[in-house]
Amino acid sequence: MKLLKSTLEHVEEVLIDPYGDIETRFKAFAIPRGSLGRLEELAKLYASVKRDVKCSIRHKKIFTMAADHGVVEENVSAFPQQVTSQMVRNFVEGGAAINVLARHVGAKVIVVDCGVASYLEAGSCLKIKKIGLGTKNMAVGPAMSREEAVRSIEIGIELVEEELEEGLDIIGTGDMGIANTTPSSAILAVLGRMDVALVTGRGTGLDDESFQRKIRVIKKAIDVNQPNPSDPIDVLAKVGGYEIGGLAGLCLAAARHRVPVILDGFISTAGALIAHAIEPKVNKYLIASHLSDEKGHRVMLKLLNKIPLLDLNMRLGEGTGAALGMNLVEAGVKLLNEMATFHEAGVSEPRIR
Repeated sequence: MKLLKSTLEHVEEVLIDPYGDIETRFKAFAIPRGSLGRLEELAKLYASVKRDVKCSIRHKKIFTMAADHGVVEENVSAFPQQVTSQMVRNFVEGGAAINVLARHVGAKVIVVDCGVASYLEAGSCLKIKKIGLGTKNMAVGPAMSREEAVRSIEIGIELVEEELEEGLDIIGTGDMGIANTTPSSAILAVLGRMDVALVTGRGTGLDDESFQRKIRVIKKAIDVNQPNPSDPIDVLAKVGGYEIGGLAGLCLAAARHRVPVILDGFISTAGALIAHAIEPKVNKYLIASHLSDEKGHRVMLKLLNKIPLLDLNMRLGEGTGAALGMNLVEAGVKLLNEMATFHEAGVSEPRIR
């Protein structure tokens, strides 16, 4: 709890272009005013977080947080639990979608075992931060203890602080965990005070019967555990997951160290919801990479007041959307730093400013 408290004490509000320096710079470029749209917005946000108009992005890292969930016992996923550890091995071997996209954008993938239900060996890109062999079944009791919930958040904080040593300019979040759309939907239903049926999707592709079962299981978990919507750590403990806590910790630590965070999809945004509920100043450090095809993601983004950069009908997780979003943020920053002004380019300035 000490690490979490000290992190929260140092989170500062982001002021977007407080002196107008970034806007002045864009006005001087040889382009019609505002013509780069959201790329200008991304550059302003990144430079404001860094407090540096001449900022750059060199160290790009995507954290893929992995854990298992006891609620898989309720048959809420189309895939068996062992797929979590199998996919972690695929990440480590470089054969997953996130590996391909990370290579494409020049980002490092860091895979983290927060609570996979089998023992894995640490490797060059795999960090072991295991709390347990998966959470307990939230349909019959709390997914974890409050102490474990805090520990899961502090895993994310530790990861950021470890990676700062070799450089960390921007973070992408990702996840892996069979059945983790179930706790994510539960978190959204509780924190958003919404009907479970309105925020629950089909995850990895459930048929109608399994989908209705999933809704019933989430309703049962909330009824059994009575998570307190005013206490985000209680919500995480009762109906969350170890990797979701880790994702929340990444967001909190990134804000504490003034590092922008590119959110992936549904599970990553569930972690961001927890972080935002703990410390609302985190919000302006967060960038929504894409709109997931998972039903509740649009609702999550609305709660966070975020407009996604992309809408590609993706719902894979892993950090895939974050990788694509990271590319756009870097493009915006390069435009801010590398474009020629009207004067430099020898281009006539507009008659109407």
